[in-house]
Amino acid sequence: MPDGTGIPPVDTAVVWALALAAFAALAGLIWRATRGVWRIGSMIDDFFDDWKGAPGRAGVPARPGVMDRLARLERVTEEIRYEIRPNSGRSLRDAVDRVDAAVTGGPGPPDTPPDSS
Repeated sequence: MPDGTGIPPVDTAVVWALALAAFAALAGLIWRATRGVWRIGSMIDDFFDDWKGAPGRAGVPARPGVMDRLARLERVTEEIRYEIRPNSGRSLRDAVDRVDAAVTGGPGPPDTPPDSS
């Protein structure tokens, strides 16, 4: 069996077509691999932007980072804790105890030492 068609221009065209197809296939594989890596890199970048926070820019407000948000949640939690425990008479709990005592005629809130904070 001969190695070609016997017509040199056709043999050359076949070789170039095969080379072009191999190059296109290789380019497609590289593109798919880099697209996946690019997506993963983009997700990692988004994660770190969320973790560190992002400064504001035109039309987009600044976003605080995770540590800033946790600190804010801790402050809010302390404020809520202050309001639901009886203390020196200034908390919501003390006000509810006073209203309850006035409505039911029972004793007022227990004497509690002033809050040290």
